[in-house]
Amino acid sequence: MFSILGDRVKGAEVLDLFAGTGALGLEALSRGSKRAVFVDAASDALRLIKKNLELCTFADRARVVRRDLLKGLAFMGRLTPLNGFELIFVDPPYRREISTRIIKNLGKSALLGKNGLLIVEEGRDIELPETVAGLRMIDRRHYGDTAVYLYENLSDREIA
Repeated sequence: MFSILGDRVKGAEVLDLFAGTGALGLEALSRGSKRAVFVDAASDALRLIKKNLELCTFADRARVVRRDLLKGLAFMGRLTPLNGFELIFVDPPYRREISTRIIKNLGKSALLGKNGLLIVEEGRDIELPETVAGLRMIDRRHYGDTAVYLYENLSDREIA
């Protein structure tokens, strides 16, 4: 996945939703991202992310937040960079009809910056929409049982 993203990772503001172990956000930080915000509902996952951030010496460039993402994204306002996130990773539990709902919520929000990318992992057998709430799928890749979808922001709106 990171070979697809290439230099877009360097200096990027990153949001890792359903962060789990934090692997995606940690990899982004290791490749030169400016800052990462990790969000998950599980306290065990958040403890592991914090431990990994300390071990990798990235804690000063990260924020770890406990939230149930199925209740919405309103809490993100104070955590969002002025021009939105350049990269947003979404890796919810597969095959639970969560992905489309989260994509819609992200498309309606101002979290994804004007030139940002939304990267969604889902089960290979799940079809996500081509366009949804101001987002357009620009790529889809398969890796074993996993599909990776890349969406771009169709909106010209700037964050006020």
